[in-house]
Amino acid sequence: MTRKKTTLVPILGDQLTIDLASLRDCDPGTTIVLMMEVDEETTYVRHHKRKIAYILSAMRHHVEALREAGWTVEYTQLDDPDNAGSFTGEIARVVERHDPERIVVTEGGEWRVMAMLESWETLFGIPVEIRSDDRFLASHADFETWAAERKSLTMEWFYRQMRTRTGLLMTAGKPEGDRWNFDKENRKPAKNDLMMPRPLVFVPDAITQGVLALVAERFADHPGSLDGFEYAVTAKDAERQAANFFKHALAQFGDYEDAMLTGERHLWHSILSPYINSGLLDPLDLCRRAEAEYRAGRAPLNAVEGYIRQIIGWREYMRGIYWREGPEYVERNFLDHHRELPGWYWTGETDMHCLREAIGQTLETAHAHHIQRLMVTGNFALLIGADPAKVHLWYLEVYVDAYEWVELPNTLGMSQFGDGGLLGSKPYISSGAYIDRMSDYCGTCRYNVKQRIGPDACPFNALYWDFLARHEDKLGRNNRLAMPYRNWAKQSEADREATRAQAAGFLASLDASGPAGY
Repeated sequence: MTRKKTTLVPILGDQLTIDLASLRDCDPGTTIVLMMEVDEETTYVRHHKRKIAYILSAMRHHVEALREAGWTVEYTQLDDPDNAGSFTGEIARVVERHDPERIVVTEGGEWRVMAMLESWETLFGIPVEIRSDDRFLASHADFETWAAERKSLTMEWFYRQMRTRTGLLMTAGKPEGDRWNFDKENRKPAKNDLMMPRPLVFVPDAITQGVLALVAERFADHPGSLDGFEYAVTAKDAERQAANFFKHALAQFGDYEDAMLTGERHLWHSILSPYINSGLLDPLDLCRRAEAEYRAGRAPLNAVEGYIRQIIGWREYMRGIYWREGPEYVERNFLDHHRELPGWYWTGETDMHCLREAIGQTLETAHAHHIQRLMVTGNFALLIGADPAKVHLWYLEVYVDAYEWVELPNTLGMSQFGDGGLLGSKPYISSGAYIDRMSDYCGTCRYNVKQRIGPDACPFNALYWDFLARHEDKLGRNNRLAMPYRNWAKQSEADREATRAQAAGFLASLDASGPAGY
């Protein structure tokens, strides 16, 4: 009897999409789908416990969805005694068992994963077809074509192209409201509001409870908490969270997307990025639904435009930068920063209330919204001169939605200015005044946000001016920093010396306290 030819389709942990490119045109009757939990992926950095739990539980639930859709799935759990510990090792075991005719896989999201996929054909001696990940709107070639045509890779121009291509918020070839960007309208501070919307909470089922027990035992030394785990882990529940956002939060998302409040982890944010980045939700579908809310008069243009820009603008742009710049991007350090992050980035135990809030909720939930990341934890790391590669590793560790293709350019490029302006036109730095304006953090802080000098002075204030002074040779001609440099020059020599001495004293205290280390 002629042996049936089989196709092997490996599916990775961020490819939890039923109509994944690698499954299309494959015959369920002759296809073996392989999903793998492997030690290599859970430990290449010290991922937050909750991040590992989310991914493993979502994978285990996705297996059930694939089987219900008619696919034959082989699944290796992390604690299986024969687990090879790596993707390649698990592929080898399945190839030996089934002798597939070919391997079909959707491209990996990171350089190291793609290098692994590209090695399989030689290793196993069978054809390997690597398909483009069409869950993204811009292919690698699309972004390369766009980037090759311009001297400056400003995201705004890429975003406009994506708007035109998709037709989102476009009327007769023009942007809705005759403007592409309503970001200036989206910078309002928020007040505590008993009617603030709340995301849905998902009680762990038996599968998730098993994963939580596994993670608690196996990754006890990783950062973060598993207490109160409440993430959706199925496409159905992720969709419920999306519907809740569109109904209750989108309308005010724009106004308050940069706001921060003590004890409020979510405000009007969608909390959907983990589900988008792992494949449970379709990003373009979410954008179209947001546009429909605007067209129906249920959400204002500034909110909808801001939401869509985050997805088809920043998200797609970050992926394009990551793949265009290559594996060496992580080594860029334009400002020559080499300080370790303080140890309390892994504990949240600091007297600075803004950092205690942002880091505390990060360690508890593996989530913080973009301004907490950019203008609190990222701003502080940049001002103290932390090594951008180590800052990158911290962000990759602690956030549930952090995959290197999106996190690295956001952190090293946008937040830490490690690429010298390839991605952002200026460093994202501020004194305590910005945090005071956009939050209520400063009102209950041990430090005084109005003071620059003295034992009670907000550390951000002296650090901000000291940063400018340290880097005047590299940043002094940056047009977007012209005003602060003029203000620095107007200060008396005595004031400047006192400011820099204040900063030096604070930095010395940080160094004395020691880093957490890895």
